[in-house]
Amino acid sequence: MINKKVLKQQYKESLPSMGIYCIKNITTGKVFIGKSSDLRGKLNSIKFQLNHGSFINGELQKDYNNSGENDFSFEVIDTLETKEDPAYDYSRDLRILEQMWFEKLQPYDDAGYHKRK
Repeated sequence: MINKKVLKQQYKESLPSMGIYCIKNITTGKVFIGKSSDLRGKLNSIKFQLNHGSFINGELQKDYNNSGENDFSFEVIDTLETKEDPAYDYSRDLRILEQMWFEKLQPYDDAGYHKRK
């Protein structure tokens, strides 16, 4: 007999951590905010890109090249809770959560690496 409670728990434990991350220039205080359905994988990917000079945000890449990894912090600032429905699409929730952090931190101009839309 299949135990549905055990299967739900296994499903929840198998999902990667989803949410919002922040890359902060410790010297200037500027931040880069992003969302991911796999935070650990995304932060590893970003560090790899920055170390190889291929990060999509040129301004952050330039500061990283000039200052080095030790002048930056890489943090998870918010996460989503998993739903019991394995077919649930988290993309809308991630967009809303990201927008909330954009409104809170205003990562533009001298405060961040994002361009105003």
